[in-house]
Amino acid sequence: MPLKTVLFLGLFVVCTVGALYTPLLGVLGYVAHYCIGPDRQWWEAPISHWGLRYSYTLAIATAIGMALHWRRLRFGPRLFTRQEWLILLFLGIVWLATVLTAETTGRYTLVDHPSVKMTKVVVFALMLTHVITTPKRLDALLWTLVVGSFILGLQAYTTPYRQFASGRLERIGGPDFAEANFFGAFCVAMLPIIGMQFLRSGWIGKGVALVAGAFTANAIVLTRSRSATVGFAAGLFAAAFAAPKRYRIPILAGLVVAGAGLLYLSDPQFLERTSTILAEEEERDASAASRIELAEAGWRMLKDHPFGIGAGNWYQTIERYLPQYPRKDSHNTFVKCAGELGIQGIAVFLAIIANAFMILRRLRRKAEELPLPQRRDVQMMSFGLMISLLAYLVCCLPITLLYIEVLWWLLVLPVAFERVVWNIEADLKTGKPKVDAATDGLLESEVAASA
Repeated sequence: MPLKTVLFLGLFVVCTVGALYTPLLGVLGYVAHYCIGPDRQWWEAPISHWGLRYSYTLAIATAIGMALHWRRLRFGPRLFTRQEWLILLFLGIVWLATVLTAETTGRYTLVDHPSVKMTKVVVFALMLTHVITTPKRLDALLWTLVVGSFILGLQAYTTPYRQFASGRLERIGGPDFAEANFFGAFCVAMLPIIGMQFLRSGWIGKGVALVAGAFTANAIVLTRSRSATVGFAAGLFAAAFAAPKRYRIPILAGLVVAGAGLLYLSDPQFLERTSTILAEEEERDASAASRIELAEAGWRMLKDHPFGIGAGNWYQTIERYLPQYPRKDSHNTFVKCAGELGIQGIAVFLAIIANAFMILRRLRRKAEELPLPQRRDVQMMSFGLMISLLAYLVCCLPITLLYIEVLWWLLVLPVAFERVVWNIEADLKTGKPKVDAATDGLLESEVAASA
């Protein structure tokens, strides 16, 4: 059995069993599994016949661990925040649209139906927001994402060019990253988080973040994704204007380095594809032109079916509006949401997005009331999470990410962050560190740092 297989099994057992005592391990293991996608790696083949469902097992173990330590979890004054209620409402709309509309045919008979996948996504998202509730736990989650991005970037770097599909990097990491555009969007969302961890860390952390950022940026180039390029540019532009005043100079310097680095890594094929983003109508390629037609078709679809055609039914319906594009994807997250889930679906989806930004804005203002060590971290984290979410949402405009799990993680991370701030304030008021079974008592309060 290969050494990588043995190492993976060991980590899987540690996270699964450890989740019963420390639910944080289950959450981190689930996130790492999602990013790396061991089911699609060569080193998983020797144990694939065991039929292990890794993410399902990790989620179950985490849920059991939370139940065992429920009274000691520190999720603040409310069991569910407004954002969590909105996400549960969105899940209800997905199921209602599934039940009341035509039966889904085609691709969703082979993979999880959106209603099933969204249920899994929401369940884990709610576990995340009730476990990631202290500064150290949030930091552990962010570093897991950084390391996951580094591993994927390294895999992208070492993938032979002959395995690229039409010159683009495909089938990297978990199933949600099977398409180059999806993987590119993930990398774009991770770069602000990597940059945030770079600025918050000591020299070792800065080194890890720097290497992770370089490989992640290179992966964006290898995907040849125009949507990722637009998202990256939007993130740079927003970060330049929204950077906290106290840290504006290092952030602007980092943005210059990031932009120059991406340009340095660019190759002729990447530059050729991205040059079509702003092309005139007569120069626009078929892929870019079809997105406009699909958006128009989605609008007609919404007018004909104001309450939606049903979750997962876009592919079997689009041919009625565009016969030349049978079973063609919407290539726009918001168009697909409106078409499949109707007015109520897109309204709640937009409310979830708006509320996420409102939470981050509110926390950024609240940071001014905190002592210096906490103020610095809260300001930096609210800034980094805002840019990450914004960049990913821009990627949602030319591609469909509605049922991609990363999107919903980014939309619930503000809730986890809000609970972190609640607990910081609670510890500051009591002046005593609190121990939580969710981390097996390994985490110290930030009170010591502010004393």
